[in-house]
Amino acid sequence: METNQDELKAHLMATSEEFRALATQHCQFHKELEALEAKPHLTDEEQVEEQRLKKVKLRLKDQMNQILGRYKTQQVA
Repeated sequence: METNQDELKAHLMATSEEFRALATQHCQFHKELEALEAKPHLTDEEQVEEQRLKKVKLRLKDQMNQILGRYKTQQVA
């Protein structure tokens, strides 16, 4: 099942501008979040930014999953 999911993601990365843009944004926010999490101590502003990044990443992932779901539904129909 996981292989099919990976193949589907790869297909959408190659064929869907919307999916590709969401994935690119998700990756960028992931890198920013990793940089914050690598710090030994976060300021109050950095803690707020960390929470914001987590929420944005989750929203992007939800949007990507919606596209995956729509594509799967189209393939079955």
